[in-house]
Amino acid sequence: MVKKSVHEINRKIEDGSVNVVTAEEMVTIVEEFGAEEAAKEVDVVTTGTFGAMCSSGLMLNLGHSEPPIKIQKIWFNNVEAYSGLAAVDAYLGAAQISDTRGIQYGGAHVIEDLLRGKEIDVHATSYGTDCYPRKVLDTIITLEDLNEAILLNPRNAYQKYAAATNSSKRILNTYMGELLPSFGNVTYSGAGVLSPLSNDPNYETIGMGTRIFMGGTQGYVIGNGTQHSPSSGFGTLMLKGNLKEMNPDYLRAASFTGYGATLYMGIGIPIPILNEKLAAATAVRDEDIVTTIQDYAVGSRDKPVIRKINYAELRSGSVQINGKDVPTSSLSSFKNARKIANELKEWVKHGKFFVSMPVERLYAEGFAKPMKETQAVPLVKDVMSSFIVTIKRDQTVQDAAKKIWENSFNHLAVTSDTGELVGILTAWDISKAVAENCFDSVESVMTKKVLTCAPNEPVDLAARRLDRYGVSAMPVIDAQRQVLGIITSDNISKLLARRY
Repeated sequence: MVKKSVHEINRKIEDGSVNVVTAEEMVTIVEEFGAEEAAKEVDVVTTGTFGAMCSSGLMLNLGHSEPPIKIQKIWFNNVEAYSGLAAVDAYLGAAQISDTRGIQYGGAHVIEDLLRGKEIDVHATSYGTDCYPRKVLDTIITLEDLNEAILLNPRNAYQKYAAATNSSKRILNTYMGELLPSFGNVTYSGAGVLSPLSNDPNYETIGMGTRIFMGGTQGYVIGNGTQHSPSSGFGTLMLKGNLKEMNPDYLRAASFTGYGATLYMGIGIPIPILNEKLAAATAVRDEDIVTTIQDYAVGSRDKPVIRKINYAELRSGSVQINGKDVPTSSLSSFKNARKIANELKEWVKHGKFFVSMPVERLYAEGFAKPMKETQAVPLVKDVMSSFIVTIKRDQTVQDAAKKIWENSFNHLAVTSDTGELVGILTAWDISKAVAENCFDSVESVMTKKVLTCAPNEPVDLAARRLDRYGVSAMPVIDAQRQVLGIITSDNISKLLARRY
């Protein structure tokens, strides 16, 4: 039975005899020699990941102005930071968006701009006190002007991610990137075989105080990340690192279309091989890391699972959904993850980085809880009109006009002979047809690409869709496209009136 200590491994690092391999290389070693022999030969396995980590941010201290100010609100390049701390401390969230440029620029971009030595405009306001009399501050700073600039990231280095696809008929812009209609693509994230937490899933060596590679410098794990859910395989880490020592190759800002700003972080963790159990754990393969493909067409916390999938399949370039080959693409960079694992390997090999054991272990069991909500979220079925007038597509425009007149209704759902929704016709469509002297079938003048919603959708999502596409009503349909009712802007207005 192999048993080593961190102290022994660090002595080897110091004298240059340490044997370091990446997690990719460890797979072959364990397959060829077995876990026990691998544990004897290998001292450290390095991991790496480089991906979007929205739950990141910068804790900074500006130093005191003259006269001094107790900052109440503060903006960096028009991106607001949290200042409810001491007088000149602030926390700038990576996902906070610009007041002037919207989602194209955010806290992540300010952080990268600082790291690249760019000047940052600062505007701050205060209510003023006897000891802090100043009420307005405008200045320009660089990273070197700050006393401290520490990245404090509440949730980084997810163990793995659920992959995303889209069953709807329209493009969806999400934090998983652009999802094409009708299962047009699958996006995923995570480093698979190189993922730090997938290589130590029992948190034997990764915990509070573990020294890590963070953004091109040494950082630390300071606890489990928020939404840490180890029992479901979705562990996370809370990290700390000095921005002044980081490298912009491993810290990049980005903005996802229709979603907003995020920060790409490079994280690497060395795992000391203390026993054969850890040797076996660090031989995890892409095939062993299983996740799910979820349907983002459903705007719910619990999205439908399309199928289970492993990282080898995701990285192959295409997967099967309903018998169809669907292209896959990664939102994280495996190339950079590999670069991080190799750079960390060189640091350890040349005595520039020593491994450490956590001062406190992270919990390896448990699930993240959903939000407690004290008010029920109204669903479409709760506010929709169940009375809706329908018409067959082969009926005439005159038939449609008569139905609208008789029912005092502005929208007609157009159905097939089997009752499936095939279009929608409005009073405006009929007026236009009459003005153009068009009295053909309903099918010739109806709108064929119809926005719809499901009865169990939250009303908020339906309202957003109505607003986004500038329409006043949507048919409510079931899975077979049978019409159940209609939701209108009037229905939503009445709901808001009752609520407020």
